[in-house]
Amino acid sequence: MFDVDAYLRRIGWTAGRPRPDLDTLRTLHKQHLMTLPYNVAGQGFADGVHLVDIDEDEVFRTGVMEGLGGTCFQLNRLFFRLLSALGYEVSLLAASTAEGRENFGTEIEHMFIRTVLDGEEWLVDVGYPGPSYLEPLRVGDEVQSQYGCQYRLVHGDDGAIALQRRGRVTRWGTVYTFRLQARQWHDWKDLEDRARAHHATAAADDGQGTLCGRTFHNGQAVLKGRRYLVVRDGRERVRTVVDDTEHRRLVAALLTGDPDPADLA
Repeated sequence: MFDVDAYLRRIGWTAGRPRPDLDTLRTLHKQHLMTLPYNVAGQGFADGVHLVDIDEDEVFRTGVMEGLGGTCFQLNRLFFRLLSALGYEVSLLAASTAEGRENFGTEIEHMFIRTVLDGEEWLVDVGYPGPSYLEPLRVGDEVQSQYGCQYRLVHGDDGAIALQRRGRVTRWGTVYTFRLQARQWHDWKDLEDRARAHHATAAADDGQGTLCGRTFHNGQAVLKGRRYLVVRDGRERVRTVVDDTEHRRLVAALLTGDPDPADLA
């Protein structure tokens, strides 16, 4: 069953019940990312795709307490509940990634969180495989730096906002696009229906369907299909994993949080 104190201990908070302020939010956000992996297979789709009507207590047990992680629909949903219980003012936001538009053709795809603190809005996201922000981002016009990477919000003529990121030697690229419009759980029902149809016709997995990610103190590692990307202090290294045994080893390392240091070099 969902338990705030157990949740806090699981992600490394040991200083009693936290105050709902920005410093606490930064700590909880990064600790959450470092503790729990992004893991498409974390909740499984054996009994169908469930994005809206999920058993939060069961997901809390498996995804958080057992450390299996999950996707935005599990991790950000539980973090939303945690922040609410701690007294934060939160609302849900929907975003669209390039992959989501290609596969599902909808703007209501990725689920993340907006928090309001002292009149300022902050983007919160513990359910994205990466690379992305490790700590909350302020909704504003300035370029924000985190661990060697820079982030900015670019407003489009249609009212949509592009969250963009660049490393030390890379160009600006869009992480996802979104609107500052509060959402409800049922807004993802259309995506759930499309995802079920997509899942039913998906080909057998040859490693290309893999998507998992892990955050560490100064960066992230992401395995998408056979493409393995590591970002450390804003410097990126990417390679293609051909060997099946190595691929399985990397998946296991990212999900357990025990990677070979050479894999993060």
